[in-house]
Amino acid sequence: MKVLGIDPGTASCGFGVVVERDGRLLEVCHGVIKTPAGQRMELRLRTIFVAVQELINEHQPDELALEESFVGADPRTALMVGQARGAILVAGSLAGLECTEHSPSRVKQTVAGHGRAGKAEVQRMVQILLSLAKPPTPDHAADALAVAICHMLASPLLKASAR
Repeated sequence: MKVLGIDPGTASCGFGVVVERDGRLLEVCHGVIKTPAGQRMELRLRTIFVAVQELINEHQPDELALEESFVGADPRTALMVGQARGAILVAGSLAGLECTEHSPSRVKQTVAGHGRAGKAEVQRMVQILLSLAKPPTPDHAADALAVAICHMLASPLLKASAR
């Protein structure tokens, strides 16, 4: 199985592709999709949508997994992240991919063993789980790899409840 994991955001949208081979999880690629802060929202969303389509076309994942929005103190940021999630979900749907969302705490629990893991701990555990030479950077890309790992390690029951 090959999963495209996404850590949604409008300024920096992390992505990571993970594949399972012979019982091992391997990183295929990771990075971020960046959009300029001053750009109109519809153009930023189009950039994210097209980039996700390109990732899907290039890597042919079996499934797409993304992190659910964390609704913090800033409703405006939550709205913008929600719009990015919508663009990502539409790109995945148009490609015929099953799209599953996982909560940040579930991702951290699966990857680091507890739901309150910090960025550095998640990066280090992703490094270990994927046998990488160093922790993946930037942190948005590491988070996207963590989402893909979480999805691949989740039981079928957890995957069904995350939809």
